[in-house]
Amino acid sequence: MKVGILTGGGDAPGLNATIYGVLLRAYQEKDIEVIGIKQGWKIFTYPIEEIPNVKKHYMEKLDIGELDDLHTRGGTILYTSRSNPFETVTKINDPKEKETLQKKIALDLKAKMQLLELDAMVIIGGDDTCGVGAAMFKYTKAKVVACPKTIDNDLAGTDYTFGFFSSAQLASNSLDSITTTAHSHQRIFVVEIMGRDAGWLTLFSGLSSGADIILLPETPFDFQRDVIDVLRERVKAGYSYHIIACAEGAYPSMESLERDFTVVSAEDIHNLPLDSFGHPALHALKIADKIAKQIRKTKDLQDTFEQYHVNFEVRSVVLGHTMRAGTPNVYDRITGLRYGFHAMSMLAEGIYGKMSSLQGTQIRAVDIEVGSKKKFVSPDSDLVKIRDAMVDVKYKSKEKYFL
Repeated sequence: MKVGILTGGGDAPGLNATIYGVLLRAYQEKDIEVIGIKQGWKIFTYPIEEIPNVKKHYMEKLDIGELDDLHTRGGTILYTSRSNPFETVTKINDPKEKETLQKKIALDLKAKMQLLELDAMVIIGGDDTCGVGAAMFKYTKAKVVACPKTIDNDLAGTDYTFGFFSSAQLASNSLDSITTTAHSHQRIFVVEIMGRDAGWLTLFSGLSSGADIILLPETPFDFQRDVIDVLRERVKAGYSYHIIACAEGAYPSMESLERDFTVVSAEDIHNLPLDSFGHPALHALKIADKIAKQIRKTKDLQDTFEQYHVNFEVRSVVLGHTMRAGTPNVYDRITGLRYGFHAMSMLAEGIYGKMSSLQGTQIRAVDIEVGSKKKFVSPDSDLVKIRDAMVDVKYKSKEKYFL
């Protein structure tokens, strides 16, 4: 059996570990050849008649003997891209027309897979990348399986995605480090953290580092109540610096947007550009910068800072791609190995249309279509309650000292 393997979407710590897990399991079978497909779905976006001419640029046989300890390395040896064979589908609104085009493209992808002489595929990616595989299986019964990858941890079919904990640790480390300069200059730092429209990274890194305010997409914030009032009470309680962990997809309630903001409008949010999968490019809003500018414009807060002889200086920081950088931690190395090993085991056993899923401590198979759907932080989560309690205690705990 000749198995293709690709990594799509944004890079994540643990991608190489997952590739290595696939290779380890394939090596046990002896008669499975693994072919690396470079740059995600890109080769599948070429017209079918061009595939033979570009094949050599995107296909590479993977030899486990030349890839010792691949699981310890960050990034992906296969490169990655956000290429989307279904990009034209995102521009269609009519459900029937969309379904017809999806089926047509899925059949085209199956034909290209056969032209590339691939018997099966392991797809490693997030909701978009795995969603392509789900459509292929749904419409053509292509022999595909998937592994859940995203630093955002926003896939419904698994407890945790590989890449998440390494990225959350990097964000937490950055928040820890920036506290020293915040303290030295008595600054307010608004730190923007990746995650698109899911707040897992911001919540975990914010709680871990003890951020003073944590703003999530799942719980729209009231600028006056959740930012200005909290900063005012903190200054009154004796705090001279403040860290706001802000998800790139965080946004104010419509009431707060209309009442409190002059630096951003509902129209700005509505007119955000779309990526190749049809999602708003949330990073383009630069929400941390907008919040920082609005804080600076809040005169009564500045007066409070001056009253308590605290410097009123606001800075915004975007962690961006530094959160994807470096080598994976222990958790993501092991989880990646397990996902890859499990995915290849499914192919060896003739199981298709499934995604490897972490459920508790076990790796199990779930349907790709179900597993690759989005997962968000529940507003009723104990983690959100801990966030609220932490914000509350951050200034109240000092009240006795200042009485």
